[in-house]
Amino acid sequence: MTDPQHEAGEVHQGCGFPPTHWSVVLNAARSGSPGADQALANLCEAYWYPLYAFIRHRGYPPEEAEDLTQEFLARLSHKHYLEGLTQEGGKFRSFLLTALKRYLANERDRNQAQKRGGGKPMISIDANADARYRRELIEQATPEALFERQWAFTVMDRVLDQVQDEYTRAGKGKLFELLQSCLPGADGESSYTEACAALDMKGSSARMAALRLRRRYGQLLREEIAKTVLTPQEVDLEIRHLIEVARGD
Repeated sequence: MTDPQHEAGEVHQGCGFPPTHWSVVLNAARSGSPGADQALANLCEAYWYPLYAFIRHRGYPPEEAEDLTQEFLARLSHKHYLEGLTQEGGKFRSFLLTALKRYLANERDRNQAQKRGGGKPMISIDANADARYRRELIEQATPEALFERQWAFTVMDRVLDQVQDEYTRAGKGKLFELLQSCLPGADGESSYTEACAALDMKGSSARMAALRLRRRYGQLLREEIAKTVLTPQEVDLEIRHLIEVARGD
């Protein structure tokens, strides 16, 4: 695998901040340029669960929450939801929550869960979504707080999956399993000992491997968050915010 420290030095080099999914969507909303549909679909596929959790916490039963989530995401594909968006449109996370609240208010009196948009689901909802919701539900949280918390967990889970996939493809799956607890939010001291014993590594080598793992995780975290904001400065702010939310600060 490429040295993570070398890779980190190449992030966002070149001609300014590179186009991201969210900036592509915003540009298309203004100019009608191509690429928005796929960019929006990618974002929705990645971040549908916080929407579902928000709707469930507003009191909707599981099946209706699924229908509302699908319908809301289907409507996003229509231009009227994006008309008027500008570069000041903010983060994708903020836009989604505002748009969802407006949608739920407009749908408050609907009497059936018939999906519009050709009957084709926008995304595939996990069959275990409600079990996941019940397991992760924080009773004291407002729907907004739950949305933010699940957004943070979704970002981190996606990044963790990417790192694991990279290590597995590089033949380092065992190393990842032993050192993943060294990533942010976990105490990894015991993992050094396990890694040394299982892989016949010196303690210094295990610590260096853990450092490289954290660096790679940090780089991919920045790249994942960059898909939903517009500037490098917003990436740093979003990282700090999501870490605080995930910790419950």
